[in-house]
Amino acid sequence: MREKILDKSKELFLNLGFKSVTMDEIASSLGVSKKTIYKYFKNKTELVDAVTLYMFDNVCCGIDSICGLDLNPIDELFTIKKFIMENLKDEKSSPQYQLQKYYPKIYAPLKKKQFLIMQGFVIKNLNEGINKGLYRKDIDVEFISRIYFNGMIGIKDKDLFPLRDYSMNTLMQYHLEYHLRGICTESGIQQLETQLKLK
Repeated sequence: MREKILDKSKELFLNLGFKSVTMDEIASSLGVSKKTIYKYFKNKTELVDAVTLYMFDNVCCGIDSICGLDLNPIDELFTIKKFIMENLKDEKSSPQYQLQKYYPKIYAPLKKKQFLIMQGFVIKNLNEGINKGLYRKDIDVEFISRIYFNGMIGIKDKDLFPLRDYSMNTLMQYHLEYHLRGICTESGIQQLETQLKLK
């Protein structure tokens, strides 16, 4: 039952936002009483915390699986972007923005964990891209990994990028292309152009 609650809450939070969804709505969507939810989570804050960790773990597992496929580094980034978009349902409600605003104590440690995981994977991707001649040898891998993470956080700021003007899928596509055009060799650009034709 705990997993069912997490799944349904995740769906509602992603579509409607962490702030707007009530415990009554979650219970009603599941066809259970609020008491049932309170058996597993003592309040909404605890549920939000559990859902964000659940989503984080799911995304990490998916990224690990994709990294295990031994794709070339550019294809790997596009495959991860596609997986994240499917998993986060296009983030219609700006969940990260709401989490930061209404649940800062949950957001701060989550952001640190996201950074550690993403930096590890991006550094590995950059080094592989350099080894395969797809990324330039003169890039500062540590700096690029940090600026990439910062960009990913930045595109989720709905004041900077209002959802009425940009879908999350478009923003992630633009961010990824911007990142790759800055670091690719000629053969990397060819690989990037091939990927862009597939979308």
